Amino acid sequence: MNLETKWLEDFVTLASTRSFSASARQRHVTQPAFSRRIRALEQAVGVTLVDRSTTPVDLTSEGQLFLVTARNLVEQLNESLGHLRGLSIANEALDIVAAHSLALSFYPPWISRLQKGLGELPTRLAAMNVGEAIHVLREGNCDLMLAYYDPFATMQLDAEVFPSFSIGKVNMLPVTLPDSEGKPLFAFNQDESLPYLSYTQGAFLGRSVRMLLKNDPLRMKLRTVYETAMAEGLKGMVLQGIGVAWIPDFCIREELNSGRLVRAGDEKWDIPLEIRLYRCSLVHKPGVEKLWRQMMRLPRDFLEA
Repeated sequence: MNLETKWLEDFVTLASTRSFSASARQRHVTQPAFSRRIRALEQAVGVTLVDRSTTPVDLTSEGQLFLVTARNLVEQLNESLGHLRGLSIANEALDIVAAHSLALSFYPPWISRLQKGLGELPTRLAAMNVGEAIHVLREGNCDLMLAYYDPFATMQLDAEVFPSFSIGKVNMLPVTLPDSEGKPLFAFNQDESLPYLSYTQGAFLGRSVRMLLKNDPLRMKLRTVYETAMAEGLKGMVLQGIGVAWIPDFCIREELNSGRLVRAGDEKWDIPLEIRLYRCSLVHKPGVEKLWRQMMRLPRDFLEA
């Protein structure tokens, strides 16, 4: 039998509130995620613990018997952990998921800037593609999500359920290696076809580039020679002189300033995007609530990198 401690804690909370929605709020997860965890507990013990046909919900006879065991286990575990460590909600790390390029190039200077205004802020960061990050946020398996926002290409999130802060602006620039004279090795004004380093089909940034090129003749000149979901991967290939790619400007500032990379086209080919920090309003974790209140008091020019 494989039981997770959080399932037992979920069950004890549900027995107290007799409401899936209220229990989900107390457990800092979305209601669908909470419901799945209760079903996982029932599958693990092999019996139905909750009578879902009543309002408010009630426990089955098996559930009432199991509640005694669940409470004892949870209380004993909490007591043991309390002796092993001091529990401090204020210092609890926040779990943040972020797009790969944001995690590598944007997050370190941004969180450093934010901490100058708010003080020390313990965090755990996981990098993944935007689609995966949205799924993790919806499931209640992270506290915050750092992602690009494009009203024309993004997977939309309900603003009431998933409120957000704008924390930065970014331009996607088409760049290439320079030739021996410092001119673009692959320029959009060339007549011949150009080797194109592309984002994979499901990558968020790739959707933005495809929308820019959708009705433009340039699309016919670009022949794809490499694909990846990560902007840093495209940057590495551009630096090898393999082709042209659209890359967020904060990833290539040093290379542009030093001349190691140059534009393949002028500003009309730039793709403006916004960077936002999201949370789920259905989850009421104290650390997230505190951070959100503090950020609301900060001036916009301090929040945005």
